[in-house]
Amino acid sequence: MDRRSFLAAGVATVLASPRAIAQMKMDEMPGMDMGGHTGHDMDGAPKSAAMLPEGQALRELPLLANEANSPRLFRANLTAEPAMVRFADGLDTPILGYNGMSPGPLIEVTEGDRVEIVFTNQIPEETSTIHWHGMPVPADQDGNPMDPVATGTERTYSFELPEGTAGSYWYHPHPHGKTAEQVYRGLAGAFVVKPKADPIPAEYGDTVLVFTDLRLAADGTMPDNTMVDLMNGRVGDHVLVNGQKNPALSVPFGTKRRFRFYNATNARFLRLSFDGAPMTIIGTDGGLLEAPVAAKDVLLSPAERLELIVSFEKPGTVTLNTLDYDRGWMGAGRPADAGLALLTVNVSDTPAEAFPPLPEKLRPIAQLGTPAVSRRFVFTETMTMSATDMQMGFLINGAAFDMGRIDVVSKTGQVELWEIVNKADMDHPFHVHGTQFQVVEHERGGQVSKPAYLGWKDTVNVARGETVRLLLRQDRPGRRMYHCHILEHEQLGMMGVIDVQA
Repeated sequence: MDRRSFLAAGVATVLASPRAIAQMKMDEMPGMDMGGHTGHDMDGAPKSAAMLPEGQALRELPLLANEANSPRLFRANLTAEPAMVRFADGLDTPILGYNGMSPGPLIEVTEGDRVEIVFTNQIPEETSTIHWHGMPVPADQDGNPMDPVATGTERTYSFELPEGTAGSYWYHPHPHGKTAEQVYRGLAGAFVVKPKADPIPAEYGDTVLVFTDLRLAADGTMPDNTMVDLMNGRVGDHVLVNGQKNPALSVPFGTKRRFRFYNATNARFLRLSFDGAPMTIIGTDGGLLEAPVAAKDVLLSPAERLELIVSFEKPGTVTLNTLDYDRGWMGAGRPADAGLALLTVNVSDTPAEAFPPLPEKLRPIAQLGTPAVSRRFVFTETMTMSATDMQMGFLINGAAFDMGRIDVVSKTGQVELWEIVNKADMDHPFHVHGTQFQVVEHERGGQVSKPAYLGWKDTVNVARGETVRLLLRQDRPGRRMYHCHILEHEQLGMMGVIDVQA
């Protein structure tokens, strides 16, 4: 697809059809504005409609209270509901929140625990679900689009978290056709599964940072998605950390701090650096690596997570900054990726007490081994125009998502090689429900490379023109989703169904 030809069409607004392909009549296009949202001009420079306070103390996410009185059981309530918050001075913003807040409360359990969460949907006139992103839960507890929870009703999600599944997971809605809107309006939260024996010294702490982004209109409301949002995925004007803009953290010099990074945005790619402070990667989506890996910067595509140790070795100010990353963009309004300050760390003159060394080995990771089946998934974009209408979509193997169609039939316990081929105009983060996988190879421009480390993943970025090969095994039967985690692309067709049979 020629993106320049697409832009010449000058389309303004698009609605998803029942087949999840965007379609509109040419005489029903309001506005004819392809310039994107009001927050960015043609060269990507931000033009914020509201000023958000910066420099407030970083807030810890409130813990979701465990109401159970039995050991190894976590029982709680989560409600998706409208709420009002104040991001900008003098402006109230209506949002959707879990238990009235965004991000939602932090859920913290220990591997081996049983989890029972009563979910109540109080979103007016919209179904919802809770998808336990990356977690090894039964298919009927996964919160996928085939199990909607009607407004004004509740359901209980119940599952056990086996030992060996400690990691940085998260939760968000997954209703058919409404996931993108419910997430950007505020529904997302972190879910940390702790190991019974943590090899990371307790002195390093454990700080959760959930990255979201926000777009505000002049009256404080969140504008609806534009055509540019649907093409590229929604990117806001402000990147927030735990719901705050550029909050501040104070530490003594010599501190080594453990952070868990969560990219809970709809579509923003975050290439991050701690202003020269040494970073060490210790974990990915599905938990700790085998051994620590030093890094100068890290890339988080939408839905990815990382665990890092950051060393603040001398007094002064250290800023968590965004660096430029070209993920591909259709049309005007490409956001300014570089130079955003997300978190300011004030490192005092007072020395920290000595920190114990980071272990050289964190945990063993068994390789999945020889695959029994190989599968190929090709990402493409499609656009057709006539004098009366236009259709566009984001496809996997030439097909748009159909909830009534099974795209792949698999078997429990079967190791498979999946080859994800991106022939589209932009990067697509690929997510598989119900399991963690191991990335084994990248290929781009005829060059094959291995990943920098072996780790468990449930989401991997597939750059435009790239092929990513991964090994996976589904251990629980039932129907699962696989899809692009740019949520607007998922809604416009880039999703499939795998039926895992016992």
